[in-house]
Amino acid sequence: MRILPQLISCNTAGTLDRLFRIRCLTSPDRVGFCYFDRETNTWPEVTWKEMADLTSRFQQGLQQESLTKGDRVAIQLKNSIEWVAFEQAALGLGLVIVPLYVDDRPDNVAYILHDAGVKVLLVNDDKQWLDLSVHIDQDSALKRVVLLNSEPHDNNEILSSAKNWLPEKATHLQERGVYNHKLSTFFYTSGTTGRPKGVMLSHHNILFDSESLLKKIGIDDPHTLEFLSFLPLSHMYERTAGYYVAMMAGAKISYARSIQQLAEDFQVIKPSIIITVPRIFERFYDKVQQKLLNQSIFARSLFRLAVHVGWKNFKFKQRTGWFSPIIVLNPLLSNVIGKKIHQLLGGNLRLAASGGAALPETVARTFVGLGVNIFQGYGMTESSPAVTMNNFSLNVPSSVGEAMPGVEVRIAENDELQVRGPVVMLGYWNNHQATSEVLTEDGWLRTGDKARIDGRSIFITGRIKDILIMSNGEKIPPVDMEQAITLEQEFEQALIIGEGKSYLTALIVLNGETWPQLAQQHGLDPLNPESLKNKKLTAAVQKMVAKALHDFPGYAKVRRVSLSLSPWTIENECLTPTLKVKRNKVIEAHQKEIKKMYS
Repeated sequence: MRILPQLISCNTAGTLDRLFRIRCLTSPDRVGFCYFDRETNTWPEVTWKEMADLTSRFQQGLQQESLTKGDRVAIQLKNSIEWVAFEQAALGLGLVIVPLYVDDRPDNVAYILHDAGVKVLLVNDDKQWLDLSVHIDQDSALKRVVLLNSEPHDNNEILSSAKNWLPEKATHLQERGVYNHKLSTFFYTSGTTGRPKGVMLSHHNILFDSESLLKKIGIDDPHTLEFLSFLPLSHMYERTAGYYVAMMAGAKISYARSIQQLAEDFQVIKPSIIITVPRIFERFYDKVQQKLLNQSIFARSLFRLAVHVGWKNFKFKQRTGWFSPIIVLNPLLSNVIGKKIHQLLGGNLRLAASGGAALPETVARTFVGLGVNIFQGYGMTESSPAVTMNNFSLNVPSSVGEAMPGVEVRIAENDELQVRGPVVMLGYWNNHQATSEVLTEDGWLRTGDKARIDGRSIFITGRIKDILIMSNGEKIPPVDMEQAITLEQEFEQALIIGEGKSYLTALIVLNGETWPQLAQQHGLDPLNPESLKNKKLTAAVQKMVAKALHDFPGYAKVRRVSLSLSPWTIENECLTPTLKVKRNKVIEAHQKEIKKMYS
């Protein structure tokens, strides 16, 4: 008889490290993790007992460093079993975890290490440390840097290779005890302006949110789920929804190789649940659309019909639309068309939790219409992070769902969505002013997002600060317009300009893959930078932009564009580590182009 793992509740666990220890004790021989081994070109599986042993070794390593409860330690690794082992080892000793983005700028990482007073840092290799070390001040609190996959480059006394730092044998795992409201982690928010702030979250914050997510998902047998993890564990969204939720349920977590190899990993892992951001489905949508261009008119028409019928069937089942006789075609069309889309995602996907930004309606309608269960949600680091989510019983793709169990929401002044409950952070580290600005005296978290509530569903309508006000007083939602523009496969990135101006303009980064074809259509040399300034090309792009924005009001018209092939990235400081555009940075970097568009 197969013994299935039991769900571990928030109250039973008490702390994150105790959650891990209970799972290791109750499901020792069950596979908990899977990863790709580049040396053997295989996907090894790791049991909870093996994870406990690895964690014990990391715990012994940390005990050598004379740390005291409350000291901060940091991780800058890709998602891996070592990330989990180091984190759990530290939590069990009462230490505070500071997760760092692998692709973050070294100077920004150095700032976080200094601000948090980090004493031990785990990085991948010597090169990663060399890039970072030049930004580390002499008065840094760092006393140990552990290199996971290489030897130190010199005799720097704070450097150690994991091979020498970790003991060979595992011992009994320690846990800090049930101090559930104690600090567990700092998450530095990657704001689009200014320095990042350290969000302080307790064990209870995260455990409560994890249990609420499990309840919201509403799957009777969550232990059968297999998560494919590809968003960074240094982001609270993946850490809560893709890691702690899985641990609570006794599910398996497989770590993807990279975003670039994600399509292949879907075929190997065949996940049943993914935690994702809209951009992933946008990329799948673009690939599907590109394939359709090479199909016959009949094939394209059949695809559109399948989406149309599937969407009507979805709306009818959700009781948000009327019955239509055409719905009877859905089983046939689903078997012919929908099945192919499901195969792109591995064939076993039961749900995709999408957050971080709004999923474009066209993309949502396509995948949901073809039977892919995409549940949009909403949250922020300061709320651990999940606040709302759609689910099987109520899924309104244009909304972010309803509030999580035990979480209160309200619409306050300026239509701002505010949140209260056990998920709300303790505050910002060493920043009382910023804390008082976002937390009211009675515990409501000011999200900065505008929203409305219709029935049980919550709709995000924009950012309080992300509204452009033109010289004629018209208010423009730039993010919505930019999203509509980048749905066109020729455009990779877009930014709308127009604050205080009489008309709108746009900075547009062209898609490097489709640019050669676009250039040749207009008789231009794709290798010549001057081609981007061609008047016929810019006129054609303006028409494409106008078509993408046809659903927006007439005053939301882009009159001039500036084209580029150089994407905005984390490295050039135009994107945050969570891939949000730093509007001020982009505008600052393109002053010459903007001035020309308004000359």
